[in-house]
Amino acid sequence: MNLPFEPCDLGGLALRNRIVMAPMTRSRATTTVPDALTATYYAQRAGAGLIVTEGAQVSEQGRGYLFTPGMHTKAQVAGWKAVTDAVHAAGGAVFAQLWHVGRLSHCSLQPGERAPVSAVAKAAAGVQAYGYREDGTPGQMPASTPRALAAGELPGITGDFVAAARNAIEAGFDGVEIHGANGYLFEQFINGGLNTRDDAYGGSDIGNRLRFVIETVDAVVAAIGGDRVGIRLSPFNRVFDMPAFEGEAETWLALARELSTRGLAYVHLSNRAAIMASAGEDFLRAFREAWGGTLILAGNYTRESAAADLEGGLADLVAFGRPFIANPDLVERLRNGWPLAEGDTATFYGGGAVGYTDYPAYRREPEPA
Repeated sequence: MNLPFEPCDLGGLALRNRIVMAPMTRSRATTTVPDALTATYYAQRAGAGLIVTEGAQVSEQGRGYLFTPGMHTKAQVAGWKAVTDAVHAAGGAVFAQLWHVGRLSHCSLQPGERAPVSAVAKAAAGVQAYGYREDGTPGQMPASTPRALAAGELPGITGDFVAAARNAIEAGFDGVEIHGANGYLFEQFINGGLNTRDDAYGGSDIGNRLRFVIETVDAVVAAIGGDRVGIRLSPFNRVFDMPAFEGEAETWLALARELSTRGLAYVHLSNRAAIMASAGEDFLRAFREAWGGTLILAGNYTRESAAADLEGGLADLVAFGRPFIANPDLVERLRNGWPLAEGDTATFYGGGAVGYTDYPAYRREPEPA
């Protein structure tokens, strides 16, 4: 039961424990620039072995929601520098998650109000984007129908990830996590039920559908070093209109094998429950064997289930998401068996300090005299 609280070496980066704060969108960056409140929020949670920040879009085109931070301007880099300084001063380690949402956007968020981009020109059915209404006020609205990216445009997006990774290192991050999960751009290419392209980046050929993400991983590794690069994936994901497809397990295992030769810091699987429901523990063990490196698992963990997965060899690190919102001292609460506070879902997204930096650490009642 103590394994979650033991230190871990992550490619030369010393982690104080094996508990990861998972990336969570909080929509507090009103100008796309992290501010002092953001720095406070992450520093409060620096007891995690590793923090992975909320997704930071790598370009204006990559943006899918209002009030999310970016990693593509000097002002954003300066804002993030204050965040990393605060986390490091508190003894923590922090990676920046780099994000391009692809089709999960709205024209009002795109440069020139153009259509979002994706592997194919198919809208995400039933998916809401957070953009600007016709009257200019923020609101939820159906994601716009995207246009299909031409093959010649993909190196430019890869270049955006490289530039964002370099910006993250300049901002003081210990590394970056490429967001390849949850139905966003890279998964839109990987998914064989969505990607019906007939060129070198799609169709029934697994290698074609993996080509874009592998090219981007290779370029980012070349820019900042493999030990500073992780990637988040979500095999068997059905979020944001991601369909099941033939050869699904084979696709993810092929990607695991490709990544195993790149010297990455880690692979982070974001949806343990969905994997178990669709493919079971055998798939997780097959993925772990094919990948061979440090594996982070996320998925509604408790103290007991996290310890069980670590002790059973399913993962090297375990990621907690929502519990970190209302419990800035989550690691200590788990270590000591202290009760967990419940977060207010009404303040998960947007706003200011309320529901963001005002959750207190646990205070034990004094022993009676």
